[in-house]
Amino acid sequence: MNVKEIRSLTSNGKIFSVEFVKKDGSLRKMKARLGVRNHLRGGVLAYDAESKNLLPVFDMDKSEYRMINVSTITKIKISGNVIIFDNFQK
Repeated sequence: MNVKEIRSLTSNGKIFSVEFVKKDGSLRKMKARLGVRNHLRGGVLAYDAESKNLLPVFDMDKSEYRMINVSTITKIKISGNVIIFDNFQK
């Protein structure tokens, strides 16, 4: 899957849970949401996240923005539907 496909699944600001493998190899579980603008402090990203296959999300538990490497996602749960990714790329 790529960033656009994940965005289409999580549209309309729905909260979703995601599991992915972090750079250090550990598994991370997160409750996230796309399109949150309330906590922005100005500025623009210095790079194009989508071209690097990164998904910018808002971590609902920590109230901070995070980047998820879409190729390391192992599971997404949206509106009760679970999508499991068997083969993620390192």
